[in-house]
Amino acid sequence: MEIHQVNAKQGLQWILSGFYLFAKAPLPWVFVCFTLMLVAMTIALIPMLGQFIFTLVSPVFLAGIMLGCKDMEQGKALEIAHLFAAFKRNVTPLITIGGIYLIGQVLIIGLVMLIGGSQMTDMMLYGKRVDETQLMGVMSSFLTSILLALVLSIPLMMASWFSPLLVIFHNIEPIPAMQKSFFACLKNIIPFQIYGIVLIILTIISVMPYGVGLVVLIPTIFASIYVSYKDIFLKEPIRFKNTDNQADFQKANWSHADSESNSNDHNKKTETATPGENTLKEHDELVECAQCHLRIPRHEAITDKEQFYCSDKHREQHQAAQQSNE
Repeated sequence: MEIHQVNAKQGLQWILSGFYLFAKAPLPWVFVCFTLMLVAMTIALIPMLGQFIFTLVSPVFLAGIMLGCKDMEQGKALEIAHLFAAFKRNVTPLITIGGIYLIGQVLIIGLVMLIGGSQMTDMMLYGKRVDETQLMGVMSSFLTSILLALVLSIPLMMASWFSPLLVIFHNIEPIPAMQKSFFACLKNIIPFQIYGIVLIILTIISVMPYGVGLVVLIPTIFASIYVSYKDIFLKEPIRFKNTDNQADFQKANWSHADSESNSNDHNKKTETATPGENTLKEHDELVECAQCHLRIPRHEAITDKEQFYCSDKHREQHQAAQQSNE
């Protein structure tokens, strides 16, 4: 699967398109996110293990929400059931991703406590006061530990960002999925920097009025993950299947504005296109996987018996299902 490098402005575009996807069904989005919050709070009540358990299963919930985004593109409604949809498929690889992320977090926290020393640990966990003579040393260790945690947490987050989507949509194994996710983020580091800065600003603004803005921001962030996945791995904007006017789904991606404004010139060029140009058009055509119905570029698809597949595994699954039906 090819990892595309996108323009820096797409970091902002992911958020705008995410909000556009949220605006298509605001109430279902709010219900889904509110349900997820209730699940997280309920799991957190389990003594000692609550936070660990939720970290393990969080990729499963994220994958379910991404399935909901895909169904919205297909003209279906977003439902609370989407939150638990991934528990019925690919649950083991998704929990494996959660386990790797959890182990990484535990190692980072352990390293921070080791560098910070017992005095910093007692001050943070138990509120123990420190003498003025020792305060400068403790603060120096504290800042060093925070910087180290940040440096190590960013690669871990990069490896986990797209991996649930690659597992649920392409049946990629956990370790390769995390590798692809890391390199996809690394290849698009500038758009992600803009994305992160804008999200920090929006989070500060959202928290100010008693956190009311988070009702919109949290669903927008979830939707923006799906948008960034389509942009980087599929090189296409979000598209709504039941939209009569093609310009409607293009509103979600102003990177295609030039192609809309020059549509008349494009029609003229099409009339006088050479055979080589027609071949290029077919090369960039999007086709649908016969197994999972994911839209992929034709030149990246696997063709067998006039059917298209996004992976060899899906081709084998689809042919096995056809043979069993016969």
